[in-house]
Amino acid sequence: MRALTVRPLQAGSLAVSDDLSEPVPGEGELLVDGIALGVCGTDREIAAGEYGWAPPGRDRLVLGHESLGRVREAPPGSGFAPGDLVVGVVRRPDPEPCGACARGEFDMCRNGRYTERGIKERDGYGSEVWTVESDYAVRLDPGLADVGMLMEPTTVVAKAWEQVERIGARSWFEPRRALVTGAGPIGLLAALLGVRRGLEVHVLDQVADGPKPELVAGLGAVYHTDPMDQVTAKLDPDVVIEATGAGPLVFAAMAGTGAYGIVCLTGVSPRGRTLSVDAGTVNRDLVLENDAVVGSVNANLRHYHQAAEALAGADPDWLRKLITRRVPLERAAEAFEKHGDDIKVVIDLTDR
Repeated sequence: MRALTVRPLQAGSLAVSDDLSEPVPGEGELLVDGIALGVCGTDREIAAGEYGWAPPGRDRLVLGHESLGRVREAPPGSGFAPGDLVVGVVRRPDPEPCGACARGEFDMCRNGRYTERGIKERDGYGSEVWTVESDYAVRLDPGLADVGMLMEPTTVVAKAWEQVERIGARSWFEPRRALVTGAGPIGLLAALLGVRRGLEVHVLDQVADGPKPELVAGLGAVYHTDPMDQVTAKLDPDVVIEATGAGPLVFAAMAGTGAYGIVCLTGVSPRGRTLSVDAGTVNRDLVLENDAVVGSVNANLRHYHQAAEALAGADPDWLRKLITRRVPLERAAEAFEKHGDDIKVVIDLTDR
């Protein structure tokens, strides 16, 4: 069986290994034929040797957490059947669950002992065949067979919007206008979910041409390339979903919402860059306007089901346009090379 593997913390170790044994499903597990794998910034960081943990006792990790597969075998009573289109959940609770993990909120783990498929101590979904516990598999609409690998990034923004709504519920909350910063996969999917909520959605990105403006327009949203402070001054957004991790945009978002505004940070900023910030003004604005800033990462089963519903209700042609390159598993290394117009790059696991 072929699989995309890497030696964590060792740059240049990315390889398509062909010597792995096909997995045997354990009790309560599905046996799944892999269809495709989405590639994101986390995967690129692991491939670059910056991040990642191999399973205990191993030196290689099967990469991949943006999964898509079709069930080959399912145990009786699992709720799944051969032929079902599925994705696998990424995170698992820690072995001695913290309070959050014990209640199914493993995306909010308090002690960091969680594991993650394709990232932290568990093999990922980047193989021709994989297994997954039926409790950590989610069925997709059959019509999503060519775009279902978008499920995992959609779960990230489903959680982000849930966090915004829960914070907003501390008082009267009827947002009208949302700004999404960044028109990568997370930003565009955040815009999709904002439009589905009936909001007036605006997307800010530095790219003036290519597929991004068209994709935003296809949602009925508005695309901007002006400086952040000009955009926020004009829009006075109720909600900002920050999807770039760029330090200047993060702080501009905090300063740019309307009163009682909410900023949700989903992008991870690189370390080592120093910014000069008027912390006093930031604090003053947050306090006097009852603003809120929240970080959000990962997702739990609830968010997977929310994402599955959102994708099933989305325009499939619009979703297909998010995938700007498809690469066969044999040439998987090409998926880790950045191209100027890339949005989502996908590895085809069925290229034989």
